[in-house]
Amino acid sequence: MKIIMLGAPGAGKGTQAIMIAEKYGIPHVSTGDIFRANIKNGTELGKEAKQYMDKGLLVPDELTVKILLDRVAQEDCGNGYVLDGFPRTIPQAQVLDEALEKLNEKIDYAVDVDVPDESIVKRMSGRRACIKCGATYHTEHVPPRQDGVCDSCGSELVLREDDKPETVLNRLKVYHDQTQPLIDYYTQKGILRTVDGTMSMQDVFQAITDILA
Repeated sequence: MKIIMLGAPGAGKGTQAIMIAEKYGIPHVSTGDIFRANIKNGTELGKEAKQYMDKGLLVPDELTVKILLDRVAQEDCGNGYVLDGFPRTIPQAQVLDEALEKLNEKIDYAVDVDVPDESIVKRMSGRRACIKCGATYHTEHVPPRQDGVCDSCGSELVLREDDKPETVLNRLKVYHDQTQPLIDYYTQKGILRTVDGTMSMQDVFQAITDILA
């Protein structure tokens, strides 16, 4: 079972991807993790990617797909995988589909965790992180025992730059411009499935497993 997770930043798709991977015994394949692993291990593909990253450039789609295919060709992906963070654009999706087609393979499901923008802004702006140990909280869902103070080490909790409403709105704009078209792309292919991401984490997971059953 080969699955792509879609959803805006803060929709919870990464958490769901990990849970799906655990339930079905397939790897959670995050492009960020693959890049880091290839660079750390000094692979040829890693060296090639690092040349772009060191210059602050985006790694070309063809190279990203090469690195991705190298990962999913490994033995632990024999029964499938969950892709998280790729593809982000139509050209990336097309390059991936073409590469898989040559291997007589295809993506089975593209699962969109759908959450309205206003819910994401509220969800992310409620996050708080410890400046010392990195522990994370949420003012509404997982509040610390004492407001603004980390339960673990007693240090100050802050709202990270990434989670500020204006930053979140910018990230959502980029998502809608670049990634939203993938919804139409996978709808046309007949493999898109949408779940309501405003439900509890467990209910979202149940909705996804019902689709995959």
